[in-house]
Amino acid sequence: MEDKQLNVIDHLDELRKRLIITVAAFIVFFIVGFFYVEELYQWMTKDLDVKLIVLGPSDILWVYFMIATVIAIAGTIPVLAMQIWLFVKPALKPIERKVSLSYVPALFFLFIIGLCFGYFVIFPTIMGFLIELGGDMMATNFTAEKYFRFILTTTVPFGILFELPVVLMFLTSLGIINPYVLAKIRKYAYFVLIVIAIFISPPDFMSDFLVAVPLLFLYEISVNLSKFVYKRKLKKEKQREAAYGYDDEVMNE
Repeated sequence: MEDKQLNVIDHLDELRKRLIITVAAFIVFFIVGFFYVEELYQWMTKDLDVKLIVLGPSDILWVYFMIATVIAIAGTIPVLAMQIWLFVKPALKPIERKVSLSYVPALFFLFIIGLCFGYFVIFPTIMGFLIELGGDMMATNFTAEKYFRFILTTTVPFGILFELPVVLMFLTSLGIINPYVLAKIRKYAYFVLIVIAIFISPPDFMSDFLVAVPLLFLYEISVNLSKFVYKRKLKKEKQREAAYGYDDEVMNE
C-alpha cells in the first residue's frame, strides 16, 4: 500500500516538473513575442484599406498580448509535446519511444500549417463576406483589438485541429485507440466537425462548406494514418513473438 502511494507521489512530482517547464517555456516565448509584435502587426495589416483605431490605451496592450500569445503558443507546443513524451517515456517500449519522439516536431509544423490555412484561406473569405454584407450601409472602421481578436478566432482553432493526425497516431502507437474505433465513430466525429465549421464561419452555405470539407478531409487522413501505425505495430509485435518463440525452441533443445 505504501509502495503504491510512493509511486503516485513520484508520478505527481514528475507531472508537476513537466508542467513547470511548460509554463516557464510559455512565459519565455511570450516575452520574446513582445519584441516582435510591431513587425507582425505591420505585416498583418499591410493589406488593409483602413487604419485600425483604438478606443483606449488598454486596447493597445490587448493587441500586444494577443499577438505575443500566439507566438508563445506556437513556441510552447514542441516543448509541451516533449514534456508529455518524457512523462510517458518510462512506460514505453524502446521502439515506441523512437517512433513517438518523431511526432514532437510534426506537432509544431502542423500547428503552423493550420495557422497559415486559417489566415490565408479562411480569414480572407470570412472577412470579405462580412465586409460585403455591410455594403454601402455602413462605414468600414475596425478597432485593433476586435480585428486581431477576429483573426485569432479564425486561425488558432485550425492550428489546433491540424494536429489531429499526429495526436491520433501517437495514441494509436500507445495502444490507447485503434483506427477501427475511429472509423466506427466517424458519423459522430463528422457531426462535431461540421458544428465547429458552422460555428467559426459566416452563416452561408459556401463558407460553411469551405471550412467543413478540410476538417472532414483531415479526419479521414487521421484515420488512415492511424490504420498505418496500427498495422505496423501489429506486424512488429508478431515479428518479436516469432523471434522469441524461435529462441525458446532453441533453448529447449
